[in-house]
Amino acid sequence: MRDPRAPHGDAIRTAPPLMPGVVHLWVLHAEWPGVVEGLGCEGALGTEETARAAAYRSPRDRQTYVVAHLALRSLLSAYTGIAPDRLDLGRAPCPRCRGRHGPPVLRSVPAHAPYFSLSHSHGLAVVALAASPVGVDVQRAVREESALRCLGALHPHERQQLTELNGHQLALGFGELWVRKEAYLKGIGTGLCRGVAADFLGAPTPAAPPRPEGWSVHNVPLPHAGHLAATALRSTAPHRTVIHREATRTHRPTRPAPCTPEGTRT
Repeated sequence: MRDPRAPHGDAIRTAPPLMPGVVHLWVLHAEWPGVVEGLGCEGALGTEETARAAAYRSPRDRQTYVVAHLALRSLLSAYTGIAPDRLDLGRAPCPRCRGRHGPPVLRSVPAHAPYFSLSHSHGLAVVALAASPVGVDVQRAVREESALRCLGALHPHERQQLTELNGHQLALGFGELWVRKEAYLKGIGTGLCRGVAADFLGAPTPAAPPRPEGWSVHNVPLPHAGHLAATALRSTAPHRTVIHREATRTHRPTRPAPCTPEGTRT
Protein backbone atom coordinates (compact mmCIF):
# COMPACT_ATOMS: atom_id res chain seq x y z
CA MET A 1 0.00 0.00 0.00
CA ARG A 2 1.32 3.41 -0.92
CA ASP A 3 2.21 5.74 1.99
CA PRO A 4 -0.40 8.56 1.87
CA ARG A 5 2.22 11.07 2.99
CA ALA A 6 4.57 10.31 0.09
CA PRO A 7 4.88 12.88 -2.73
CA HIS A 8 2.49 12.13 -5.56
CA GLY A 9 2.26 13.18 -9.18
CA ASP A 10 -0.55 15.70 -8.82
CA ALA A 11 1.20 17.49 -5.96
CA ILE A 12 4.66 17.67 -7.51
CA ARG A 13 3.22 18.95 -10.78
CA THR A 14 2.08 22.10 -8.97
CA ALA A 15 4.85 24.45 -10.07
CA PRO A 16 5.55 27.35 -7.69
CA PRO A 17 6.42 30.63 -9.46
CA LEU A 18 10.14 31.23 -9.89
CA MET A 19 11.25 34.60 -8.55
CA PRO A 20 14.69 36.24 -8.73
CA GLY A 21 16.82 35.42 -5.70
CA VAL A 22 14.80 32.34 -4.69
CA VAL A 23 15.72 28.65 -4.98
CA HIS A 24 12.92 26.09 -4.77
CA LEU A 25 14.26 22.90 -3.23
CA TRP A 26 12.32 19.64 -3.44
CA VAL A 27 13.35 17.00 -0.91
CA LEU A 28 12.29 13.36 -1.31
CA HIS A 29 13.00 10.20 0.62
CA ALA A 30 13.72 7.50 -1.92
CA GLU A 31 12.85 4.75 0.57
CA TRP A 32 9.27 5.86 1.22
CA PRO A 33 6.72 3.26 0.08
CA GLY A 34 5.12 4.30 -3.19
CA VAL A 35 7.44 7.22 -3.94
CA VAL A 36 8.47 5.87 -7.36
CA GLU A 37 4.90 5.07 -8.33
CA GLY A 38 3.80 8.51 -7.13
CA LEU A 39 6.33 10.22 -9.39
CA GLY A 40 5.55 8.08 -12.42
CA CYS A 41 6.87 4.78 -13.70
CA GLU A 42 10.56 4.26 -14.43
CA GLY A 43 9.65 4.10 -18.12
CA ALA A 44 9.67 7.92 -18.10
CA LEU A 45 13.48 7.85 -17.79
CA GLY A 46 15.59 8.26 -20.89
CA THR A 47 18.06 5.73 -22.27
CA GLU A 48 21.07 7.38 -20.60
CA GLU A 49 19.30 7.60 -17.25
CA THR A 50 18.21 3.97 -17.41
CA ALA A 51 21.76 2.87 -18.15
CA ARG A 52 23.21 4.92 -15.29
CA ALA A 53 20.58 3.58 -12.88
CA ALA A 54 21.39 0.00 -13.89
CA ALA A 55 25.09 0.65 -13.19
CA TYR A 56 24.48 1.06 -9.46
CA ARG A 57 25.32 -2.10 -7.53
CA SER A 58 23.38 -1.08 -4.44
CA PRO A 59 19.58 -1.31 -4.79
CA ARG A 60 19.29 1.62 -2.38
CA ASP A 61 21.57 3.83 -4.47
CA ARG A 62 19.74 2.83 -7.63
CA GLN A 63 16.37 3.68 -6.06
CA THR A 64 17.67 7.07 -4.92
CA TYR A 65 18.97 7.85 -8.41
CA VAL A 66 15.65 6.85 -9.99
CA VAL A 67 13.64 8.98 -7.54
CA ALA A 68 15.88 12.03 -8.14
CA HIS A 69 15.52 11.82 -11.90
CA LEU A 70 11.80 11.06 -11.90
CA ALA A 71 11.25 14.04 -9.61
CA LEU A 72 13.33 16.23 -11.92
CA ARG A 73 11.29 15.14 -14.95
CA SER A 74 8.01 15.69 -13.12
CA LEU A 75 9.03 19.18 -12.05
CA LEU A 76 10.40 20.20 -15.45
CA SER A 77 7.17 18.94 -17.01
CA ALA A 78 5.20 21.23 -14.71
CA TYR A 79 7.18 24.27 -15.88
CA THR A 80 7.46 23.45 -19.58
CA GLY A 81 4.17 21.67 -20.29
CA ILE A 82 6.12 18.80 -21.90
CA ALA A 83 5.28 15.26 -20.73
CA PRO A 84 7.99 13.81 -18.44
CA ASP A 85 8.87 10.99 -20.82
CA ARG A 86 9.22 13.42 -23.75
CA LEU A 87 11.70 15.78 -22.11
CA ASP A 88 15.04 15.67 -23.92
CA LEU A 89 17.40 15.27 -20.97
CA GLY A 90 21.07 14.54 -21.53
CA ARG A 91 24.48 15.14 -20.01
CA ALA A 92 26.63 18.24 -20.44
CA PRO A 93 30.17 17.69 -21.73
CA CYS A 94 32.86 17.33 -19.08
CA PRO A 95 34.87 20.60 -18.91
CA ARG A 96 38.10 18.59 -18.72
CA CYS A 97 37.76 15.77 -21.28
CA ARG A 98 34.55 16.84 -23.12
CA GLY A 99 33.06 13.39 -22.45
CA ARG A 100 29.27 13.23 -21.96
CA HIS A 101 29.36 12.73 -18.21
CA GLY A 102 28.79 16.26 -16.99
CA PRO A 103 25.68 17.45 -15.12
CA PRO A 104 22.17 16.74 -16.47
CA VAL A 105 20.98 19.30 -19.01
CA LEU A 106 17.72 19.88 -20.85
CA ARG A 107 18.33 19.85 -24.59
CA SER A 108 16.02 21.89 -26.87
CA VAL A 109 15.31 24.18 -23.91
CA PRO A 110 11.98 26.07 -24.03
CA ALA A 111 12.30 29.79 -23.28
CA HIS A 112 10.33 29.40 -20.03
CA ALA A 113 12.26 26.38 -18.70
CA PRO A 114 13.83 26.83 -15.25
CA TYR A 115 17.46 26.30 -14.35
CA PHE A 116 17.91 23.15 -12.29
CA SER A 117 20.31 20.99 -10.33
CA LEU A 118 19.95 17.72 -8.46
CA SER A 119 21.84 15.61 -5.97
CA HIS A 120 21.27 12.42 -4.01
CA SER A 121 22.99 10.63 -1.16
CA HIS A 122 22.14 7.56 0.92
CA GLY A 123 18.38 7.53 0.41
CA LEU A 124 17.79 11.29 0.14
CA ALA A 125 17.18 13.04 -3.19
CA VAL A 126 17.01 16.82 -3.73
CA VAL A 127 16.08 18.86 -6.81
CA ALA A 128 16.67 22.62 -6.99
CA LEU A 129 14.96 24.94 -9.49
CA ALA A 130 15.46 28.67 -10.00
CA ALA A 131 15.16 31.54 -12.46
CA SER A 132 18.97 31.78 -12.80
CA PRO A 133 21.83 29.21 -12.77
CA VAL A 134 21.62 27.09 -9.63
CA GLY A 135 23.51 24.29 -7.91
CA VAL A 136 22.57 21.97 -5.06
CA ASP A 137 24.39 19.30 -3.11
CA VAL A 138 23.39 16.89 -0.37
CA GLN A 139 25.79 14.61 1.49
CA ARG A 140 25.72 12.36 4.48
CA ALA A 141 27.60 13.74 7.51
CA VAL A 142 31.34 13.07 7.77
CA ARG A 143 33.50 11.78 10.62
CA GLU A 144 36.21 13.88 12.25
CA GLU A 145 38.96 11.58 10.98
CA SER A 146 37.62 11.86 7.43
CA ALA A 147 37.58 15.66 7.69
CA LEU A 148 41.18 15.68 8.93
CA ARG A 149 42.31 13.53 6.01
CA CYS A 150 40.70 15.87 3.49
CA LEU A 151 41.81 19.23 4.88
CA GLY A 152 44.84 19.34 2.58
CA ALA A 153 42.61 19.49 -0.51
CA LEU A 154 40.93 22.74 0.56
CA HIS A 155 41.67 26.41 -0.05
CA PRO A 156 44.44 27.57 2.37
CA HIS A 157 42.12 29.96 4.24
CA GLU A 158 39.47 27.26 4.56
CA ARG A 159 42.07 24.93 6.08
CA GLN A 160 43.08 27.66 8.51
CA GLN A 161 39.50 28.22 9.64
CA LEU A 162 38.76 24.51 10.10
CA THR A 163 41.96 23.74 12.02
CA GLU A 164 40.67 26.06 14.75
CA LEU A 165 37.87 23.49 15.35
CA ASN A 166 37.95 19.97 16.72
CA GLY A 167 35.73 16.97 17.33
CA HIS A 168 32.10 17.30 16.26
CA GLN A 169 32.51 20.96 15.32
CA LEU A 170 35.33 20.11 12.91
CA ALA A 171 33.31 17.32 11.29
CA LEU A 172 30.24 19.56 10.99
CA GLY A 173 32.23 22.54 9.71
CA PHE A 174 33.96 20.45 7.07
CA GLY A 175 30.70 18.80 5.96
CA GLU A 176 28.91 22.13 5.61
CA LEU A 177 31.85 23.58 3.67
CA TRP A 178 32.00 20.55 1.36
CA VAL A 179 28.34 20.78 0.32
CA ARG A 180 28.72 24.52 -0.29
CA LYS A 181 31.66 23.80 -2.56
CA GLU A 182 29.88 21.09 -4.54
CA ALA A 183 26.73 23.20 -4.89
CA TYR A 184 28.78 26.10 -6.27
CA LEU A 185 30.80 23.90 -8.62
CA LYS A 186 27.57 22.38 -9.95
CA GLY A 187 26.13 25.86 -10.37
CA ILE A 188 29.01 27.04 -12.58
CA GLY A 189 28.87 23.74 -14.49
CA THR A 190 32.35 22.38 -13.81
CA GLY A 191 31.75 20.00 -10.94
CA LEU A 192 34.86 18.75 -9.15
CA CYS A 193 36.89 19.08 -12.37
CA ARG A 194 37.63 22.64 -11.25
CA GLY A 195 39.21 21.48 -8.01
CA VAL A 196 37.98 22.19 -4.49
CA ALA A 197 40.91 24.51 -3.66
CA ALA A 198 40.24 26.95 -6.50
CA ASP A 199 37.57 29.02 -4.73
CA PHE A 200 37.10 30.21 -1.16
CA LEU A 201 33.74 29.26 0.35
CA GLY A 202 34.61 29.36 4.02
CA ALA A 203 33.32 31.74 6.68
CA PRO A 204 33.23 35.38 5.44
CA THR A 205 35.47 36.94 8.09
CA PRO A 206 37.33 40.28 7.68
CA ALA A 207 40.64 38.42 7.21
CA ALA A 208 39.28 35.95 4.67
CA PRO A 209 39.40 36.34 0.89
CA PRO A 210 36.12 37.09 -0.91
CA ARG A 211 33.78 34.35 -2.00
CA PRO A 212 33.16 33.89 -5.76
CA GLU A 213 31.78 37.08 -7.27
CA GLY A 214 28.22 37.02 -8.54
CA TRP A 215 27.21 33.93 -6.59
CA SER A 216 25.27 33.41 -3.36
CA VAL A 217 26.02 30.15 -1.55
CA HIS A 218 24.62 28.95 1.77
CA ASN A 219 23.79 25.83 3.72
CA VAL A 220 20.21 24.60 3.96
CA PRO A 221 19.05 23.11 7.28
CA LEU A 222 17.38 19.75 6.70
CA PRO A 223 15.39 17.92 9.41
CA HIS A 224 16.92 14.65 8.17
CA ALA A 225 19.37 13.12 10.60
CA GLY A 226 22.82 12.66 9.13
CA HIS A 227 22.42 14.76 5.96
CA LEU A 228 23.82 18.19 5.06
CA ALA A 229 22.81 20.33 2.08
CA ALA A 230 23.61 23.62 0.39
CA THR A 231 22.34 25.67 -2.54
CA ALA A 232 24.19 28.09 -4.82
CA LEU A 233 22.54 30.71 -7.02
CA ARG A 234 23.99 33.14 -9.54
CA SER A 235 22.95 36.33 -7.80
CA THR A 236 24.52 39.57 -6.63
CA ALA A 237 22.50 39.45 -3.39
CA PRO A 238 21.97 36.69 -0.80
CA HIS A 239 19.35 34.23 -1.98
CA ARG A 240 16.55 32.43 -0.18
CA THR A 241 15.86 28.68 -0.34
CA VAL A 242 12.28 27.44 -0.04
CA ILE A 243 11.81 23.74 0.73
CA HIS A 244 8.88 21.89 -0.85
CA ARG A 245 7.36 18.45 -0.27
CA GLU A 246 9.36 17.74 2.86
CA ALA A 247 9.35 14.01 3.57
CA THR A 248 10.33 13.39 7.18
CA ARG A 249 10.62 10.06 8.92
CA THR A 250 12.33 8.54 11.91
CA HIS A 251 15.93 7.70 11.08
CA ARG A 252 17.91 4.80 12.45
CA PRO A 253 21.46 5.75 13.49
CA THR A 254 23.72 5.54 10.45
CA ARG A 255 27.47 5.35 10.11
CA PRO A 256 28.80 8.72 8.90
CA ALA A 257 30.27 8.67 5.41
CA PRO A 258 33.79 9.63 4.30
CA CYS A 259 34.50 13.10 2.92
CA THR A 260 33.41 12.17 -0.61
CA PRO A 261 30.43 9.91 0.07
CA GLU A 262 29.12 7.37 -2.38
CA GLY A 263 25.76 7.84 -3.99
CA THR A 264 26.05 11.56 -4.68
CA ARG A 265 26.42 11.37 -8.45
CA THR A 266 23.77 13.21 -10.44
